[in-house]
Amino acid sequence: MKILITGASGQLGTELCHLLDANGIVYKATDTSQLDITDKEQVVSFFNQEKPEVVYDCAAFTAVDAAEEEPGRTVNQTVNVQGTKNLAHATESIGATLVYISTDYVFDGTNLAEYLEDDTPKPKNEYGRAKLTGERAVQETVSKHYIIRTSWVFGEYGKNFVYTMQDLAKTHHELSVVNDQVGRPTWTKTLAEFMMYCVNERVAYGLYQLSNEGSCSWYEFACEILKNQDVKVNAVDSTQFPQKAYRPKHSVMNLDKAKATGFKIISWQDALHAFQRQIK
Repeated sequence: MKILITGASGQLGTELCHLLDANGIVYKATDTSQLDITDKEQVVSFFNQEKPEVVYDCAAFTAVDAAEEEPGRTVNQTVNVQGTKNLAHATESIGATLVYISTDYVFDGTNLAEYLEDDTPKPKNEYGRAKLTGERAVQETVSKHYIIRTSWVFGEYGKNFVYTMQDLAKTHHELSVVNDQVGRPTWTKTLAEFMMYCVNERVAYGLYQLSNEGSCSWYEFACEILKNQDVKVNAVDSTQFPQKAYRPKHSVMNLDKAKATGFKIISWQDALHAFQRQIK
């Protein structure tokens, strides 16, 4: 099976590369320097030459606040919309399978229940709107596709909330973290494993939601991250940290469809502790 990874130098892409390496699976890894997904002609030429059978699309613009204003808004549209459309058309043209990563930000976070895959999306920030457009481009264009929505991603190979909290704890005896935004943390290893699982186990094509089991507020997440460190964590509301982009208040996605495939999902606490042991 010929495998292509886009965005291979990012947080998720790097995790996926290491996972494939650990399983002895050969693949071709690309970032912008090898494949600019926003260049339609380059994408078509590359796919016609390489003819991948599976495309793991880990390329994305994820600067949520920057996406609200120029120049970030244009970059967000160019990468997350046009880039996705280019990959979708190229993938379908050679009959390959596309694995596309989306976000909980396609929802507005006003539902106190868990969001199901077929709940009506209502994104309220530019990033969420762009990723939803990407989802629809994949659904409308690619016959063989997996769309995987995820949230609150952390991992070894990029900037994320866990690293931020750990770094702040080195220089502060007291931290304030918002407690009125609730979601599901996701370890990049768990997400990468599910991506591979869908392809290798020939799971039914379609839309899935994948995070680690359980939910928490950012405050609760921070407390767990720092529970063995001498730092006090205070709970505050979101008004204490105004941001350009809207953040959903209750961003908890239902995982039953992913579980029904037979994939085992560990809790976010177990994932966090395994990650912390790993980086030590």
